[in-house]
Amino acid sequence: MPTLLNNGGCRLHPPRETRQVSLSERDPLFAPMRSFVKQGRFTLAGLPARVLTAIAITATLTLAPASLAFAQAKSTPARATAQKPAAKKATPTAAQRRAAAARARAAAQARELRDLQTPRFTVDALGREVPVIRAAAAIIYNPETHEVLYETNAQDQRSIASITKVMTALVFLETHPDLDETIAVAASDVRNASVTYLHAGARVTKGDLLNLLLIGSDNAAARALARISPYGSGGFIDRMNEKAADLGLATTHYADPSGLLAANMSSAYDMARLIAFASTDEAISAIMRKTHHSLHIGKRTINVSSTNQLLKAGEYPDSILGGKTGFISRAGYCFATLLRLPQSGQQVAVVVLGAPSSASRFWATRHLLNWMSAKTEAAFAASLSGEN
Repeated sequence: MPTLLNNGGCRLHPPRETRQVSLSERDPLFAPMRSFVKQGRFTLAGLPARVLTAIAITATLTLAPASLAFAQAKSTPARATAQKPAAKKATPTAAQRRAAAARARAAAQARELRDLQTPRFTVDALGREVPVIRAAAAIIYNPETHEVLYETNAQDQRSIASITKVMTALVFLETHPDLDETIAVAASDVRNASVTYLHAGARVTKGDLLNLLLIGSDNAAARALARISPYGSGGFIDRMNEKAADLGLATTHYADPSGLLAANMSSAYDMARLIAFASTDEAISAIMRKTHHSLHIGKRTINVSSTNQLLKAGEYPDSILGGKTGFISRAGYCFATLLRLPQSGQQVAVVVLGAPSSASRFWATRHLLNWMSAKTEAAFAASLSGEN
């Protein structure tokens, strides 16, 4: 509505929206208004009642739509702009997570295998190309000439894990036991044995224990052999150390018959000499050349598989004369073997200690043997050329 002033004037609020009133300017009601506008003033004094009524109607029609729109806007809550919620990413199930983890492990193992299968070489101080081995220590040793054909850290003393069992077999057999005699497995044999096919009270032959020792690397079998020997458990370990001294294994020391203790220490050089010596004993060599062994405990049949992957793969038929694996965390993955090179018939002992994985110890051995075979073939070809 218009605001009335003290002087009788009228101030009209500026309209937000213009509405035209259907009154003709020629209407007699507008004649006084035109005269006031021409004089520069616009007051209500002296205007006829009909003119005032027209002014009031005009103001009302002008302001009402704006007021109504404001009232409607104020009374109507603002509508929030509706936004489509972002689609949530589906959470993988436990089975999907396990499958993804398995795929990742398989891919990593495939990459590792490709890397292990690739031989690497370097040039030594004498300018010769020699293999680069992924292990803490390694050696190729000729037991006939006592020559070291290749070595890296071969004299370093390290934990040897279950290669210890080679000495266990030697010491047990030196008393000429009856291998067909049956003995009972004691609870102390299997307690915290980690790897064993046996249980307390099981009755097995001494021959079965020897096969479990060298084929399946059974720790309870090692303890049982020491316990039933004429030396007894404590005296057996003393005899193992005496035997090492007799063989001139200067870096070798034994703490238990199984190799579970990290205190069983030696070097690649000593273990090459030991595996060569033990393989001359046909009783030991025959067992180390076996891929499997079966035994019966009560009504149960136990099948034992060799831990020597070179033997199981059949890569060196009739060439492997002996071999023993080993692993504990302090020692890493270890392997000692004696083979006859097919080209020349020359025997070589190969020892790998402290490899980072089970596969790496066998691939390191393969690379060393392939390198040695290539050198032997080259030397043989040179000798034939000289004869001609």
